[in-house]
Amino acid sequence: MNNSSNNNNNNKKPRKPHLQHHLKRHGVLLPPLYQKMPTEEMLPQMDSKQLANVTSATTKKTTALAINSHPNREKALAQANDAKTEGNKLFGNGQYQEALLQYEIALQVTAEMPSATEIRSICHSNRAVCLLKLGNYEETIKECNKALELNASYMKALVRRGEAHEKLEHFEEAIADMKKILELDPANDQARKAIRRLEPLAAEKREKMKEEMIGKLKELGNSVLGRFGMSIDNFKAVKDPNTGSYSISFQN
Repeated sequence: MNNSSNNNNNNKKPRKPHLQHHLKRHGVLLPPLYQKMPTEEMLPQMDSKQLANVTSATTKKTTALAINSHPNREKALAQANDAKTEGNKLFGNGQYQEALLQYEIALQVTAEMPSATEIRSICHSNRAVCLLKLGNYEETIKECNKALELNASYMKALVRRGEAHEKLEHFEEAIADMKKILELDPANDQARKAIRRLEPLAAEKREKMKEEMIGKLKELGNSVLGRFGMSIDNFKAVKDPNTGSYSISFQN
């Protein structure tokens, strides 16, 4: 009987290490709630890339759990508000680079907090106005986009993005932002005035782009027709006033 028992024990496959051991080896320490994780016997075989993905996901989840526990959440929100307030003071003093840093601190502190949507949206918008003052219009637009992802009806972010678009001569995009403001606030006279001011600029830019395109097409046409001893000047385009279409005729 003893020999049989020993043989059975010898035939048993060695127990695979707990997945927690792998995570610990990668520097992930789990809170008590997540200590009981499945063994590898319960999971499909993982290659190193899959294991790294599990490790990364677990790290994020653990961090989020820690930050969003009640006392930690309150502390993080307080720190974020302090940083935002300091950023506002620095902005008021014209210290835009320093203000940018304070708003970034607030964003980092609340990075894994679903309950911090409002302050995060504000800080992205505040970073946008700092960048606008510094003349970094592309980054201004990016920060406004982030603010609007968190709060689609945030009018300050729309205003700032519209201003940045105008500085970059993205007149159509600036008009779109002003129209969005009017959807949210039909009585907003500033947005209405901005649209009236921007529409001629947009039309002028469209006309300029059309002329540039025609010029490039002429160059291309002349390079091709030149092989046959002709040029674009040998063709005359006449616009039909009724349909707006063109008829082209050849001239010697």
